Amino acid sequence: MAGVASEGFRNVLLAARWKRGNGVAIKSVTPARGVTWRGGLIALLVYVAGSAMGTAHAGSSAIVVDDTDGQVITAVNPDEAAHPASLTKMMTLYLTFQALRSGTLQVDQELPVSSWAASKAPTKLDLRSGQTITVEDCVLGMITKSANDAATVVAEGLGGTESHFVDMMNAQAQLLGMSNTRFANASGLPDPDDTTSARDMAKLAMALYHEFPQYSHYFATKEFMFRGRLVRGHNNLMDKYPGMDGLKTGYTNAAGFNLASTATKDGRRLFSVVLGGRSAATRDRLMARLLDDGFDDHETPAELVAQVGMVPAAAKGSRSKSSAKATALADATPSSRRHHRRGKADAVAARGSASCSKKKAVTCPAPKAATAQKVASVGSSPDK
Repeated sequence: MAGVASEGFRNVLLAARWKRGNGVAIKSVTPARGVTWRGGLIALLVYVAGSAMGTAHAGSSAIVVDDTDGQVITAVNPDEAAHPASLTKMMTLYLTFQALRSGTLQVDQELPVSSWAASKAPTKLDLRSGQTITVEDCVLGMITKSANDAATVVAEGLGGTESHFVDMMNAQAQLLGMSNTRFANASGLPDPDDTTSARDMAKLAMALYHEFPQYSHYFATKEFMFRGRLVRGHNNLMDKYPGMDGLKTGYTNAAGFNLASTATKDGRRLFSVVLGGRSAATRDRLMARLLDDGFDDHETPAELVAQVGMVPAAAKGSRSKSSAKATALADATPSSRRHHRRGKADAVAARGSASCSKKKAVTCPAPKAATAQKVASVGSSPDK
């Protein structure tokens, strides 16, 4: 089972390394004005992707992959359909880096801000229609603030319209083997038709680092200066987990609290994804546990992943309806400040209490999260 689960990641690693080593361009989808056959190819890939999609819902799923050989260390509901929320911006960034590498875009290039981009719901950089913004500021805005207006500016700059850019995103997802993913917009703002899986997001995270090593440092950015003000990021776990240097957070009511992370220890890199957490704090604690266990070559008990997606009993009778904007309130809820590295006794005790069978790619029941879950505290920098 483990070998089968890891095969897709090994193929991604081998393809990326062979193409880089032989000077061959990674297969990609780029904007092509007036080239109708490419438009047809994109439409075909999007149709194939859409026909295979399941219905996304909020539930807990997780995966940990060793970057060295693509071995899957932990996989709990890895192919369960889920909403990506702002992890969507990882694909927007993928296509941005692709354009930078090809010379289609330059880091200091000014892109125009349309009324459509300026109208996007927060979180955002508060761009105004008629202004311009550099490509680099768009990249930093997406990674730190999870800026929806910046994501849309890039989408329109590369695709002409956001809808055409979404076609490019979905076509590229298929080329990367993200068979359970369909994007609906460039930012991850709530849409009932978007869907992904933990496995697919891990593939995308690994592709970003392997295909664009010259840009991977952006994911470690915690804050940046934008037009005289300091813009802070939401990835609080990077401040606390030793060796963590990226990638992206995400939250909507429908999605729950999502996180894609990568960390290194003793020269070894792991990639991990958690989808459908009930809070930023529980999601971050699970991510730390997954990485701890991964570096120790242990599988994290599946029941621990399932617990992160459970709705507390006290909240079951107090679910409230929210507006479209409220569904995008982000995971800025402060998480615990304690150190995440556990002692041996703690690790043994936690693993010993698990009643779940330890099998790779095990599927555990994923309790549904509230579709209109309230966020207790959004802090000063919500992430949509």
